[in-house]
Amino acid sequence: MSWKETAEPVLSRMPNVARPEGHVPFRRKLGWTAGVLVLYFFLTNVTIYGLGGGSDAFGQFRSILAGQQGSILQLGIGPIVTASIVLQLLGGANLLGLDTNDPRDQVLYQGLQKLLVVVMVCLTGLPMVFAGGFLTPDASVAQSLGIGVGGLQWLMFAQIFVGGLLILFMDEVISKWGVGSGIGLFIIAGISQRLIGGFFAVPGITGNRGFFVSWYDIIVGNTQLGPVLGAQGLQSLLLEQGQILFLFTTVLIFVVVVYAESVRVEIPLSHARVKGARGRFPVKLIYASVLPMILVRALQANVQFLGRILNAQLGESMPAWLGVYQVTETGATPVDGLFYYLAPIYSYQDWMWFAGFAGNNEWYQVLARLSVDLTFMIIGGAIFAVFWVETTGMGPESTAKQIQNSGMQIPGFRQSPGVIEKVLERYIPQVTVIGGALVGALAVLANLLGTIGQVSGTGLLLTVSITYKLYEEIAEEQLMEMHPMMRQMFGG
Repeated sequence: MSWKETAEPVLSRMPNVARPEGHVPFRRKLGWTAGVLVLYFFLTNVTIYGLGGGSDAFGQFRSILAGQQGSILQLGIGPIVTASIVLQLLGGANLLGLDTNDPRDQVLYQGLQKLLVVVMVCLTGLPMVFAGGFLTPDASVAQSLGIGVGGLQWLMFAQIFVGGLLILFMDEVISKWGVGSGIGLFIIAGISQRLIGGFFAVPGITGNRGFFVSWYDIIVGNTQLGPVLGAQGLQSLLLEQGQILFLFTTVLIFVVVVYAESVRVEIPLSHARVKGARGRFPVKLIYASVLPMILVRALQANVQFLGRILNAQLGESMPAWLGVYQVTETGATPVDGLFYYLAPIYSYQDWMWFAGFAGNNEWYQVLARLSVDLTFMIIGGAIFAVFWVETTGMGPESTAKQIQNSGMQIPGFRQSPGVIEKVLERYIPQVTVIGGALVGALAVLANLLGTIGQVSGTGLLLTVSITYKLYEEIAEEQLMEMHPMMRQMFGG
């Protein structure tokens, strides 16, 4: 008996959001999307009952993992992304034996993904409450409830667990009834909120000074830059007060991503039965989208999360070669050892040793850390892009079948999925690897220079690309709404 037959009774009965039986009108899709987005913002402001304090377990990764520190969405999309990593690795090694084109295997795959998400919610949430000191219970609340600190910790974990399940089903509602994907929407929501704050934040309200407020203070003389041609004045103008470098990086990433999204190889198509009906299949430079980059960063986040747990448990007895930690505003941060070199570059403060940043680390240590981060992002981006394309039905074989089923063919070639697949194999595998590596390099570059609002470079990269794709999907939905016959051609 195979594992599929053993697990089918459980996996096939996992709770799920019902698919719409027919076409969902565009306005209704927008309504579902807006409703889930409002619910998401509401839940990020619901504080965990009984929480006394603590530090953010994800640190600088918080911006791309969505959620909110101290809320019931503490875990954000982390468990969903981690489950996807596990499934992609198992699928890439062909250990699952599932055919995603088979309806029965599709049900098993979706059930297995949900089960893994539940497991990851537990594996991530339990150490946050019980092991790492990231979520400290309030002893006075425990006393008032009469359940003790241990009982209050279980109550806090229950709230985190419910939040993890809620974000899972919110993502599923968006995917089936809304526009785009829930994961992408939550990332856009969190990053956009921080980006707007980076431009317009007022110190008396938020505690931070936004870009426009900083320049207002400079113009009216409230902030003194010093000699602009001097090292201190130039540093203040570019980084600390003027934030010119952050603005440059933000605009540069926006322009580069939009340009990269528009670079494509278009394969001409014609309808086999409708004379004169023609189209094009675009193979974009960023063919696998930037979503695989979430998987790479989530893998790094889990490694750093493990390091923080070990540091919290072992303390000073932790071997120096494994990691030396220093307490900062974002919690314990590695400053030496293996976990230091595996930590990504978050901002200019992590590598500009010549400007007095990067702590007490030598230049060669910083260079080694930068090299590891760049190598990991480029190679990891390429590998996960390949896995993403194969597991989401974007590979040459699956795409060829979709084109064939829509009644289209490549002019001058025989109408056969095998023939179309051979043509697509000339472009898709190479473009997937190049695009994945390019996105990884861009993410590191953005982190090196810093961005407005202190959002991570990866977060900004994801936001721009996801927003661009959301715009394209909305345009496609409007086109199919105006011309219902187009739905059959697009497989809707």
